[in-house]
Amino acid sequence: MFVTGHTGFKGSWLSEWLLGLGADVTGFSLPPTTRPSLFVRLGLEKRLNHTLGDLRDASAVSRALAVANPDFVFHLAAQPIVRAAHADPAGTWATNVMGSVNLLEALRAQKHPCAAVFVTTDKVYRGTREANAEGDPLGGIDPYGGSKAAVELAVEAWRQAFFRVPESPKGVFPTVALATARSGNVIGGGDWARDRLLPDCMRALSRKAPIVVRNPAHVRPWQHVLDPLAGYLKLATELHDALDARRAGKLAELSGAFNFGPAEYDHHTVREVVAEVLKRWPGRWRKAPKGHYLAEATELRLDASKAQRLLGWRPRWPFDRAVEQTVAWYRGASSPSGALKMTLIQLAEYTAS
Repeated sequence: MFVTGHTGFKGSWLSEWLLGLGADVTGFSLPPTTRPSLFVRLGLEKRLNHTLGDLRDASAVSRALAVANPDFVFHLAAQPIVRAAHADPAGTWATNVMGSVNLLEALRAQKHPCAAVFVTTDKVYRGTREANAEGDPLGGIDPYGGSKAAVELAVEAWRQAFFRVPESPKGVFPTVALATARSGNVIGGGDWARDRLLPDCMRALSRKAPIVVRNPAHVRPWQHVLDPLAGYLKLATELHDALDARRAGKLAELSGAFNFGPAEYDHHTVREVVAEVLKRWPGRWRKAPKGHYLAEATELRLDASKAQRLLGWRPRWPFDRAVEQTVAWYRGASSPSGALKMTLIQLAEYTAS
């Protein structure tokens, strides 16, 4: 397994899950960008093949992938913060777009079947009041969303040019099968990033300060981190199986974009998220003053019916359970050993559900 961004929030959860499955995991990433860090709290550096590197360094990416020689690639590394992308749009695009291109180029040297899942975001869509399906127009309205839409275009271009799926089993099969995964606003324990709603809530409540909320009426597809990760794992497994078995039709069906989002009825406003948090950790919130707002879509909804139909994937934890588990993690993981304990407990509960 080759995981980019393994030192981040989602990458740490994925790495812990893969290690629990007995996988040999190689991670490639910059050092953790937050303090505390879930990666550090879980002690992952000593439990997997930990490689520090920058996606913008094409030769470093190529060397790391060649050494790992993986059957599966999960590309999670990115600059993922919307407000940070406004502050440094060029840097965000260099990391998200050219970093992904460097990985695509490195994958061209793969010698045996490999399934690669490139993780993007719900913000690749232009944003409407309707739930976005995979065939809807791309075009994020901010630097972050735009960069991830560009990643989608790059993956499709490399797929068509270098990893084309044959029309029949008698054709020439690619070495690498590519798919992209678009998930919603992911929440869960161990995220300490700035300018994200749940970490901001946890920081404020721990200080007994009011939660400062920027866009209380905005609607997002909130989901616990384990739901999209389960989708990435399922997608990668199905891709690899189809590639290995030379099932051209199935491979063509899976070699594309997939949404992993909550049930249709389970999209919620920021205000509703905060209210759900406060049921479990009493406190208060206030609206951010003027000048703290950015140009963002007021509503983002995902249609995940394709993943349900082709992969048999469904979200296991609804909105209230996702918030409950997130708050419980932070309240139960005040020490380094508590972080690992809570992570393993919640992984066990999720996989048993």
